[in-house]
Amino acid sequence: MAPDQPGVRHARLIHSESTTEIPVHLLFRDDSDPVAVPLTPTVVARRLGTDEPPRASRPAPQGRRVPAVEPESAERPARVLPGAAGVLAGLGGTAACAAVSWWAGGLPPDTVSALGLPASAGAGLGFVQWAAYAGAGTLALFGFGGLARGRTGRAWVLGRFGRYRGTVRRTGLMWVNPLVVRRRVDVRLRHWRSEPIPAVDANGVPLRVVVLVTWRVRDTARAVLGTEDHERYLRECVESALARVLPQVSGDLPPAKDGVTLRHVEAVADTLTRLVAQEAAPVGLEVFSMQPTRIEYAPEIADWIQRRRIAALDARHRDTLLSSVVDSVEDTVTRLTTRGLVELDDYERKALVKDLTVAFCTRRSADGV
Repeated sequence: MAPDQPGVRHARLIHSESTTEIPVHLLFRDDSDPVAVPLTPTVVARRLGTDEPPRASRPAPQGRRVPAVEPESAERPARVLPGAAGVLAGLGGTAACAAVSWWAGGLPPDTVSALGLPASAGAGLGFVQWAAYAGAGTLALFGFGGLARGRTGRAWVLGRFGRYRGTVRRTGLMWVNPLVVRRRVDVRLRHWRSEPIPAVDANGVPLRVVVLVTWRVRDTARAVLGTEDHERYLRECVESALARVLPQVSGDLPPAKDGVTLRHVEAVADTLTRLVAQEAAPVGLEVFSMQPTRIEYAPEIADWIQRRRIAALDARHRDTLLSSVVDSVEDTVTRLTTRGLVELDDYERKALVKDLTVAFCTRRSADGV
């Protein structure tokens, strides 16, 4: 070992089970002698001052992420005026146009006299008259062009320059700014019956499922602006839910682990409704129920499944018939021997049982039991 040289420090280390390797000179170093410390992660085997292991941080749950919707795209009422305001504005603009025409001398004398107006000044069409025409015409166009009729179960989503301006759910005659873009939305309770959707059960058997979905548009802004086509989005949610739920349920015997098969329609429908409602809520759709109306096997295996069911029923019938015949034979032999009507040894007993079994089976088969 080389002798110690003056001015040279040796990196002595502290070794312990409850700590990592810590250089001693780091504990008592002064600021005048900086030491470079590598920024590498170290693993602490024990908590400081105790013998307990460090607490492991729990990872964040990795659930299905629901698409976020901006708060400003949530539905809010739009500013509209009663229809009487639009009618009055349109009539006022029309009357103003007629007045400017009379002022410029554009009305025929017979019309002026019929209306009881004084003779026009005949000022002609100058800049002032054209400006008055423009103002009056604009007022008439805005008044009559903004008139709209709201219907029950219908709503309008208004937008201007690509920005959401509100939703109109009022009914009757109203006035809406004619410069906004109107998109009509059906907010009534609606039923959608799907076409046969391909799926598989827990045993991998291909199925064809027809579902009936009851839904409506709850938030018009998110339904129209949050997705390109909310009806298509709902159909895709339905297909996704079927692809996630049906592979966990057996279509026929044997049942799944929880004992639920596709014959338990209520349990399957509740699960499907919950999944579809959760997926459709972020885009403003409210799903009330998703009920399978028809579940059938795919055409390529329907015949095989039918033959399998017939064979199972036939085997069950034969088992029932055999059990009934055995019980009848046993009861007959027991009565004959216990009442002392006959004395039978083992050979005679076997022969009697054989003859009775053949007779009972023949009679049951002839009767179709």
